[in-house]
Amino acid sequence: MSGINKVILVGHLGKDPEVRHLEGGVTVASFPLATSETFNKDGKRVEQTEWHNIVLWRGLAEVASKYLQKGKLVYIEGKLRTRSFEDKEKVKKYVTEVVAENFTMLGRKSDFEPNAPTNGNSSNINNKIEDDFSTSIDEAGDLPF
Repeated sequence: MSGINKVILVGHLGKDPEVRHLEGGVTVASFPLATSETFNKDGKRVEQTEWHNIVLWRGLAEVASKYLQKGKLVYIEGKLRTRSFEDKEKVKKYVTEVVAENFTMLGRKSDFEPNAPTNGNSSNINNKIEDDFSTSIDEAGDLPF
């Protein structure tokens, strides 16, 4: 039986995605993701935050660079990858990353509208985002699934 390498995270972006364009037009985006959990220790509520390095490739990286921003809540599925590299002093270092296979933006739709007006009126520029996230409901009120 082969192993399973599956990671599911729900957390907040620690900073805007950093986007790079590699040889051959391949796009890669990366950002830190914070996940927090709370528990009781000696009768006091304690919050513990873990930071995860997220990497997205190609089309997923393009979408992330367009819609994700620091502080946004996101659901990510992917797999763990550990890679090594040499730093400037020629010391071998290891880094473990989550290579995302897909993600879902969580929260209100307005949370992901770029430059959303503060008065609550949406501009025509945001119609593309609305089209991306709209779900059709038939006349009987049933969802399409």
